[in-house]
Amino acid sequence: MATVPYFVISPNTVLSLVGLVHGPDKTEPTPAEDWRQAVVDVVIPARNEQANIVLALECLLQQTLKPRKVVLVDDGSEDHTVEYAQRFAAENGLALEVIRRAHSIGKTPTIKRQSRESDADVELVLDADTVLVEGNYIERLVQELYQGVGIASACGVVQPMREKDRRARIQGERIASFLQHNPDVSLYQPAGTWWHRFNRNITNLYRGELYAFLQRFVYRGQMMTFGSITNPVGCAVAYRRKYIKDLFDTYEPILGDDLTNSEDIFIGFALINRGYRNIQVQDVTALSLEPEATNLPKQIYLWSSSFLQSCYYFDDLMRSPFKSWRRWRHRQAEKHNPELQEKRKIKEAYRQPFGEEFTRQYGRPMGWVLFMSAFEKVSFPTVILIMILLQWWMPLLITLAAETTLSVGLMAALTPKERVRTAIKGILMTPIRYMSLLYDMVTIGRFATDLWLTGNRKWRK
Repeated sequence: MATVPYFVISPNTVLSLVGLVHGPDKTEPTPAEDWRQAVVDVVIPARNEQANIVLALECLLQQTLKPRKVVLVDDGSEDHTVEYAQRFAAENGLALEVIRRAHSIGKTPTIKRQSRESDADVELVLDADTVLVEGNYIERLVQELYQGVGIASACGVVQPMREKDRRARIQGERIASFLQHNPDVSLYQPAGTWWHRFNRNITNLYRGELYAFLQRFVYRGQMMTFGSITNPVGCAVAYRRKYIKDLFDTYEPILGDDLTNSEDIFIGFALINRGYRNIQVQDVTALSLEPEATNLPKQIYLWSSSFLQSCYYFDDLMRSPFKSWRRWRHRQAEKHNPELQEKRKIKEAYRQPFGEEFTRQYGRPMGWVLFMSAFEKVSFPTVILIMILLQWWMPLLITLAAETTLSVGLMAALTPKERVRTAIKGILMTPIRYMSLLYDMVTIGRFATDLWLTGNRKWRK
């Protein structure tokens, strides 16, 4: 979630609003491949996830599109993650393959290795602390993934997993039976003190509102404007395996495993840079375990720094707005080329030429979003900080009051059945939102230090 707008009235939210008003590309897709024939493997990177792994496996048993196999990659766990997973899989007839590592190497190398070692068409990467709510989650992602050859990744809507969601999953028939047969297994995380419970509730409240605004408004608008979002939301993503393999084959000789602090953001940028698209399917949901509020600064740093690092790597993509005229002329020439139109018998919405060379010459339409996001990320916190340092209290208060009013009003409008409740939540979460904005100055400073002073490029998840 690295590209969340700081202010509601911002260039990116205007772009999204234009897309929502205009609507999606009207081209009727004629897929070249049948999604029903796709072979799907699920990859679960896990490290010390004994309290969550059974929940992740159980949701896979409910899927209407069954994966060929589930690969659990244990990344140096020191608990019972593998043991619990193997027991549950054996009791429920789940085809589970386990890869154990003595030492952790990280999530990104795990995705890379599986893309090379598998022969599946689709690699669905599922975090061990995430559950798929709907039984057709995988089916819907694969179905949309195959609407066009240019679609490289697909994800559903992500929401925080609340305590009551977790309890409901554990009390389900399969898990309840498993716990009855295995009395030594406990999937309940320690409740902790009232302070820990308070922090978890604050995080879920804040993230719930943030995710709703970002995915139901901003990402939805991006999909309608450009047919893509900036990057897949990385806890339950279906990738075209070959595209991911080719991506790592390209960048490993240059960067090794030191890509960025968040693998889904780097992958999202790299796919857009090649002319592919990352889509979000709005009618299926994944629930992900969120960190406590006290750990939010670390998560903000990982997301924001990864975004800035990806901007640095894909500078040709970032310069797309300055190539708009050249790209428009190229597109007009294509439209008046009957020979080229005849070759494109397979129709695809938002179709664009593939390859990094095209990006270098013409940029990509989605580059507008990335450029505006970078502009917002640097300029908005800077302006707020300047107002504070210069003690411009009245302009600052007017700015924050107006923005909060617009923000809360928009979020309430997006939830017509819970407008009052959403408005109250939005007001309560405003201080955290602004603290996150200011904390991004730390991220920007650290990134600048890495880039211009220390020369550190060991960015890796």
